[in-house]
Amino acid sequence: MISIENISKSFGKQEVLKNISVKMNSNECIALIGPNGSGKTTLIKSVLGMVPVVKGKILIDNVSIEGNYQYRSLIGYMPQIGRYPDNMNIGQVINLMKNIRGNQTSFDETLIDDFNLRAIYGKKMSTLSGGTRQKVSACIAFLFNPHVLILDEPTAGLDPLSSEILKNKILVEKAKGKLIIITSHVLSELEDLITRVIYMQDGNIRIDAFLNDLLLQTGENKLGKIISKALN
Repeated sequence: MISIENISKSFGKQEVLKNISVKMNSNECIALIGPNGSGKTTLIKSVLGMVPVVKGKILIDNVSIEGNYQYRSLIGYMPQIGRYPDNMNIGQVINLMKNIRGNQTSFDETLIDDFNLRAIYGKKMSTLSGGTRQKVSACIAFLFNPHVLILDEPTAGLDPLSSEILKNKILVEKAKGKLIIITSHVLSELEDLITRVIYMQDGNIRIDAFLNDLLLQTGENKLGKIISKALN
C-alpha cells in the first residue's frame, strides 16, 4: 500500500534519512520506533507530504504522491501534538474538518462517543488539557474511516481508561485489514497491537521484521527486550 523507494533527506549538513526503502501493506499494524533523531518523524512527514521528497519516491497504491494531494484522503493522521485554532471549540473544530472533506457524508464517530466529547463540545481549544487535545486528535484521525492510520505517540497524555479505549479502537480497525503505523516510546503499549516492527537509528532501518519472527529469534516476549537482543 505504501512503497518508499530510496528516500534520502537532509536538513543542511545533517542527513536524517539515508537511502530508505520499505513497503508497508494492508493488514499490518506496524511499530515504527527508534530513539529521538532516528528519522521516524521525517519519514512520516515525507509520506504525508509535509516534507518534500527530493531523492527517491513514495507511492501509495502504486501511484506516486508527487504532485498528487488526493492520496491524503486515504490517510488518517494523529500528530503527537495537535495544534488547533484557540478561539474555536471542540464541536467547531470537528465540524470544520468535516466541511473540509466536503465530499464525504458518512463518518466514524465511535471515539467521539466513547470519549464522551459531545458533553464538552462547547469548550474552547485554548482551555483544553493535553489529554483532551489528544482525544480530539484521535477522533479526527479515525473520523473519515481512512484506509491508512498514522498515529504518532497516540496515548501520550491520555489517562489509563482513555488509553484503553483508543487501543481497543485500533484493534477494531486492525481487524478490518487497514494499514496502521504507530510510533511510541512506550513499547509496552504496542505489544498487543502490532504485527511488525520497524526500528530506525541514525537515519537507517536497523530492524524490519514481523513480531512473531522476532519472538522466535530472540526468545523474549517483551518488546523492549526483543529490540535490544535483535540489535545485538
